[in-house]
Amino acid sequence: MNGRLALLESVEAGIAESEALRLALLHAVAELGGLGGAVHLRGPMSALRLVASMGLPPSDARSWEIVDQEGVEAPALAVRRGRPAWAPHPQPSDGDTRCARWSGAGLAAVPLLGADRPRGALTVVTQGAQPTAGQWEFMGAVAAWAQERTMAAPPPTGRLREEAGGSISSDLRAVQVGTWDWNMRTGELLWDDAAMIVYGATPDSFVPRVESWMKIVHPDDLPSTLAAVEKAIRDESIFEAEYRVLRPDGHYGWTQTRARVVLDEDGEPYRMIGRAWESNESPAARNTLSRVLRHMRDGFLALDHDWKILFTNLEAERTLGYQDEDLFGRVLWQLPPIQHMRGLEAGCRKAAEEGAPAEFDVEGAAGRSFHLRIVPMPDGITIYSTDVSEQRKEDAARVAAQQAAAERAARTAELTAALSKATTSQDVIDAVAQRVLPAVAGDGLLMHIVEDGQLHTIGARGVPRDILGIVDGRALMERDPISEAIVTGNSVFVNTVQEYRMRYPHIADLAEATGMHAAMYLPLTASGHTFGVCVITFERPGITLSSEESTLLTAISALVAHALERARLYEAEHTRSHELQRSLLPKDLPQLAECTTAARYLPAGQGMEVGGDWYDVIPLSAGRVAFVIGDVMGHGLSEAATMGRLRTAVRTLADLELPPDEIMSHLNDAIGELGEDSYATCLYALYDSTDGRCSIVSAGHPPPAVVRPDGSVHFLDTVSDPPLGAADPPFRTLELTIPAESLLVFYTDGLVESLVRQIDQGQAELARLLSTTSNNDLAWLSDQLVATLLPADQPTADDSALLIARVHALPADRIASWSLPNEPQAAGQARGYVRSQLADWGLEELTMTTELLASELVGNVVRYAKGPMRLRLLRGKELICEVSDGSLTMPRIRHASETDEGGRGLQLVAALSQRWGTRYTVTGKWIWTVQQLANSNASDAIEFDADSVAPLS
Repeated sequence: MNGRLALLESVEAGIAESEALRLALLHAVAELGGLGGAVHLRGPMSALRLVASMGLPPSDARSWEIVDQEGVEAPALAVRRGRPAWAPHPQPSDGDTRCARWSGAGLAAVPLLGADRPRGALTVVTQGAQPTAGQWEFMGAVAAWAQERTMAAPPPTGRLREEAGGSISSDLRAVQVGTWDWNMRTGELLWDDAAMIVYGATPDSFVPRVESWMKIVHPDDLPSTLAAVEKAIRDESIFEAEYRVLRPDGHYGWTQTRARVVLDEDGEPYRMIGRAWESNESPAARNTLSRVLRHMRDGFLALDHDWKILFTNLEAERTLGYQDEDLFGRVLWQLPPIQHMRGLEAGCRKAAEEGAPAEFDVEGAAGRSFHLRIVPMPDGITIYSTDVSEQRKEDAARVAAQQAAAERAARTAELTAALSKATTSQDVIDAVAQRVLPAVAGDGLLMHIVEDGQLHTIGARGVPRDILGIVDGRALMERDPISEAIVTGNSVFVNTVQEYRMRYPHIADLAEATGMHAAMYLPLTASGHTFGVCVITFERPGITLSSEESTLLTAISALVAHALERARLYEAEHTRSHELQRSLLPKDLPQLAECTTAARYLPAGQGMEVGGDWYDVIPLSAGRVAFVIGDVMGHGLSEAATMGRLRTAVRTLADLELPPDEIMSHLNDAIGELGEDSYATCLYALYDSTDGRCSIVSAGHPPPAVVRPDGSVHFLDTVSDPPLGAADPPFRTLELTIPAESLLVFYTDGLVESLVRQIDQGQAELARLLSTTSNNDLAWLSDQLVATLLPADQPTADDSALLIARVHALPADRIASWSLPNEPQAAGQARGYVRSQLADWGLEELTMTTELLASELVGNVVRYAKGPMRLRLLRGKELICEVSDGSLTMPRIRHASETDEGGRGLQLVAALSQRWGTRYTVTGKWIWTVQQLANSNASDAIEFDADSVAPLS
């Protein structure tokens, strides 16, 4: 036993794999005194393929050619379990005399191990008894020796044939390329017609299983081929092999194949798709010609008369992006890289027609250039290509250097012009990013300012956002390139990451996190003070700046500093003016039951963004609300201050419950006191939700638009008086009824009028937008109107204000009204009406208080005023009780003494109600009181059916 192992160990390394397997089988059969033996290797799916045999008659060897790996035979057991296995030889079936000679024999098998699993089995046919422990040990040692030798065996190669004479086309003729598709899970193997020819099969004889392929592969080539299959599946890589297959005439012929593994949805291999072609002739020709052509510096292609590729060298393969087997037999014009080379096909065909060599240049993909030499041959055509891209680049570089100098000068001039127009810090940063970074091939930009010893980043381009959070707010360090630039006033250039670590080790990690390999730190100095640093970063390692580029950056740093200082002053002024403007306008519109509102204010495109446009929504008594919009002539702080005065005056006068025309008269007097040059337009609209009436007074202001529930749009024909400051009161009032759920759209002339659009054109466009909008969201509608009428890319010269209100009506069942006689018993009647109505409304808890209020108000009219008299209750968010009379006398609260019998009525009214007041009409006045309802909310004020609200159509 030891002698046989020593004999095997003496076999030189590098023998063929099939020879190693045969030697191992020979010594195993001899040592066990077996009748014969076989070596099977694992194939695709669950098949074991016979690759070597000894002592087996041909008929018996054929029955062992394919063994099911999941079966009960000893080879299958050894492979599946990964350890030695013994099993009695299968008994012959009825009528089968071939296996009678094996009666009583047994099969002893040991696994042949691979890289990560058994790759096959070595089996000995014993004469009945199981092997002894020593024999099993010997078989294991032989299997280990076979494993070692097969791993060191050289891969088989195709036959090399040196053939004298012949032409290129005859040696490299187009071959048949077949396609095959193997399902690893089912074992199904599909061949197309060309593959049938390559593998020497016919549709009638071919069984579409992977075992059919294994049977025709030469046993000597099968181990390495199967190993290549397993490696491709394991690594999910390309399968390439050259092996011999059995032809129908009984001879073996060389075949090449190339395939790829296909993964399923879970990323597991489940199919392999590939191509195969005969390689009897083409490998020999390629090996013969490769000594001259294969490694040429220039690209070389040989084609037949049908423009099919017969041969390519390595340079041509690199240029085309394909390997030789992928190019062989393909028509040149069908390759995508060739389709990008304009003029190539025409030049080749012309040379072939004329039968004379030709030379010309073509442009390929990715800016590559090629010089081609076309040489017609009797049996085809050859193409030589030389890549002249580098030469072209060198020529272009000289021209580019000259152009770069001119471009830098132009960019400097453009930067100067852009910085002179910059009004914000972002404008400055954009100008530098667009004009400086390209000039020096920079990749990123950071703009820092220093305040109170801390670094603040005011803008960046080309730098990750997560880095900005680390840099911004960081305290300056003693050894820091930013500190160095600020203290010295000189630029600092760090060329590499290694230099950064050496000079500034404590912040090297921060520099690396930005992804930069180099950076230039430019101090920003203006008015004799260095207040920041402009950082230009480079992602390419080892970058150098020419003297011209360094001089350019130093020069522009002064321009950037002055522009940035000017922009920061503008931004500070802009912030103050913006805060002033917002403080003068309503911070939030009131949430009222009488209406739903939305408003927008847009300052003019230039200046400090303050002006005289304003709007307001003022809640009044008895379900009424006032809408105000105005425009002080001019633009600036003075006009904004005038606007603030007018808005305050309007709210004060509205709270006094004065009629709209009187309010406008008082405003006219107020603006007249400001000087002769003060003018303003104003529109005041008073809406009553109890009857839908709207009273409108206009002092030179554009008329509001009304969008009715049916979607129709029209502008109110207001009687417009001259602007405030130029008007001569009295002002005229337009009285009309507005249907519930209509939209009232108020605006200033800046929204509809501009330098390129007359006011009537703007109003027509506004009407069109309102008539075609179906969204009920007033905020969305406001944004749409502003975006369309005032596009962001078109600066405006005037402020614009927009106020939209959807008016609601107080339902009739929330209103109760009664006429009362001007007699003392009217107080009792009023109490009865109040008691009955509050019971209907479910407000019994307010009955006693409301009775007292109604009684006192009615008694006050009987005693001090005159009829006609009327009592009205309004139930909304609050309970309103009001009494009207025909007198204009103002009620006053008296301070009665302890001995006075009267004079305490209004004191009682003030004590029992949340608020009370008086408003005047043309025929008299109303005295009203307000009581808070328990657990009231917005829905208690007006309950209307949302489905009845017509959309804007």
